Amino acid sequence: MPQWKLLCVGIIKVLTTTKQNRLQELGAIFYFCNMHGKEDNKLQLVWRTNWQYDGFRQKFQWGLFAWILVLIAFPFFFQYIEQRSGWAPNDWLLAQLPSYDTSIPCFLVIWGMFGLFFYRALYQPKLLLLFLWGFIVLSLMRFCSIYLMPLEPPANLIPLQDPISNLFYGGKNSFITKDLFFSGHTSTQFLIFLCLHKRSDKLMALIASFAVGLMVLIQHVHYSMDVLAAPPLTYLVYLIAKRISKY
Repeated sequence: MPQWKLLCVGIIKVLTTTKQNRLQELGAIFYFCNMHGKEDNKLQLVWRTNWQYDGFRQKFQWGLFAWILVLIAFPFFFQYIEQRSGWAPNDWLLAQLPSYDTSIPCFLVIWGMFGLFFYRALYQPKLLLLFLWGFIVLSLMRFCSIYLMPLEPPANLIPLQDPISNLFYGGKNSFITKDLFFSGHTSTQFLIFLCLHKRSDKLMALIASFAVGLMVLIQHVHYSMDVLAAPPLTYLVYLIAKRISKY
């Protein structure tokens, strides 16, 4: 919210409170506005400092361009793989797991971690650049692996309800069942874990990776090999992205 709006809200609050508390309320509002302004200045300074480097600016711009192309390709690619036939592995581990709908907790974990990551990345542009290229390389690698390994959906599959992710597959009511090897949900969470710096953040991201991997198995939207292959392949993606985003 702009500072002038915060100030207006504060003035109204001061005028409607008791006389004894007006000075305290007014001081709190001006303090909040001042701190909000400092945070805005810090954010602008961080991005201005990084943007003046040609390497960062060019790689960020090219990354955004490649990211947009990947997002455009998503619905076409996944609609294609949804139409073709594949084979069904004999997955002993998956057969031992019950089939339950974990859409809500899975959605909360995934987008909660995205929220935390992008909050951190706002003040660390290099972190955002690394993740941007990591996501691009990860998507291209998954395009190749899914194309080369056509699979049929697991038995007892329950469609994963994620209104945000489904938009990239062709619409909020689009459910892709053959987006299998390797798990995009697990690998994206693991990429966040690899990119984050703060120890407590990395711990949360690692727990989220395991939790999401387990939930997509319980929902039977992936085979166990899809989930188990995600961390090592994502680590390879991370190393490639580090080299690309270096300047």
